[in-house]
Amino acid sequence: MRTPRRRLVSPSLRERLEGSFAQDLWNSLSAADFGNRIVLFGAAMLLSVLPVVILLSAFASHHVEDDISRHLGLSGRGARVIAGLFRTSGVRFDWSVFFALVLSLAGTVAVARSVQVIYEDAFRQRHGRGPGNLLRCGAWAAAAGALLIVEGAVGKTIDRGSSGPLILGLVEMAGLTLFFWWSLHFLLRGRETWRAVAPAAITTAMCCVGLGAFASLYMSSSIVSDSHLYGTIGVVFSLLTWFIAIGAVLILGSVLGALWTRRRGATV
Repeated sequence: MRTPRRRLVSPSLRERLEGSFAQDLWNSLSAADFGNRIVLFGAAMLLSVLPVVILLSAFASHHVEDDISRHLGLSGRGARVIAGLFRTSGVRFDWSVFFALVLSLAGTVAVARSVQVIYEDAFRQRHGRGPGNLLRCGAWAAAAGALLIVEGAVGKTIDRGSSGPLILGLVEMAGLTLFFWWSLHFLLRGRETWRAVAPAAITTAMCCVGLGAFASLYMSSSIVSDSHLYGTIGVVFSLLTWFIAIGAVLILGSVLGALWTRRRGATV
């Protein structure tokens, strides 16, 4: 005779969780296929966005490794490991580079489209279709690239002195909130009001700033350790982890904000 399995959640705890924010958050993340989606997002970033950034930076004679080290908050050893990973010779434009650039740009638009799907699922909106929607995603990807350039310039200007990190964090919080506020409204094609998407913009910006603070404490030692254990490919593993974390931040921030909006509307 089989013994019934012990229930993992007691009836009293289940009753307390019923209809709670925690249960809604769990259900929303499960519906968004959180685990699989963040891994796919990280892989797409590694295979598409990073190559196009490297190619464009090489043509512009710009050191992309400096930007990556700054975004990850790397110390001297970690920054040197990243610099060794991106040590390249001069790039000559030919057909192979052209096709690589085209494929990477197409992959970048696909990443932007995945961000749009994240927002659509979080706000329970119908998925966009057609060439016009792809152009919209491409425009968002260009805006995101412009934001990184501006952020890098501002970071080099502000990050000085003992109060520099605090001021930089506040500026990043304000800038990211505005960017995600516009991103949500733009990628959702205006089907949600500015007021409705404001909570998601705030929570996503908070998650991004929190991820940056965590990365400054963890990523440098992780990159150095992985490079010692696995060699150059170990640094790629660390970057993939970072890209996966970005996907987690985007999904978690948008889901939290959408839940905030729905529950606030239900109580009004």
